[in-house]
Amino acid sequence: MSIEHFNQSIDTWIDALQRYSINDLTTKPTPTSWSMGQLYNHIISETQFYISRITICISSNRNSNKEMSPEGKEMFRNNSFPDERLKGAPSNSRIPQPASKQELLKQFLDLRKDMNHKAMLISETAFYGKAKHPGLNYFTASDWLQFADMHMRHHLRQKTRIDEFLISTR
Repeated sequence: MSIEHFNQSIDTWIDALQRYSINDLTTKPTPTSWSMGQLYNHIISETQFYISRITICISSNRNSNKEMSPEGKEMFRNNSFPDERLKGAPSNSRIPQPASKQELLKQFLDLRKDMNHKAMLISETAFYGKAKHPGLNYFTASDWLQFADMHMRHHLRQKTRIDEFLISTR
C-alpha cells in the first residue's frame, strides 16, 4: 500500500472539514455517539499511534519473526476493515470535543506531513521490525501505513451517518 492511498484518504477528511461549523463538529446525534469533531479527534489520536508504531518498526529488526492474527491477514487481503460496526475500546467514550476547527485542520495537516516523512523512511530503512497491534498482533512499518489508510476509510461510513444526522437538523 502506498503513501498515495493514505494521502487520498486524509485529503478526503481535510476537504470535508472545510464544510463544518464548530457547532456541526460538536453536535452529537445521540448522547452515547460521537460528534463529527470527536470522530476527527479519534482519527488523529489513532493515526499518531500508528506513526509511533512505524518508528519502532524502522528502528530495529525486533519481532520480525512474529505474525499478525488471521483476522488481521484477512483485513489486509481485503485492504479494508470488515463492513460492520465495530465496538471500540471503553476509552473511546472519553474522546474530547475539538477545541476549534482550525486546530483539527492543523493536526490533520501535521499527520499528513508526518506520515509522508515516515513513508520516505520506510523506503530507506535497513530494518524490518514489527510492532504489536493491540488486537491483531504484529505489523510491519508498511502494514501500519496501510492500516492507517484502512482505518480512515472505515470511518467514512460513520462520517456519512453523522452527516445525515446533521443535514436532518437543518
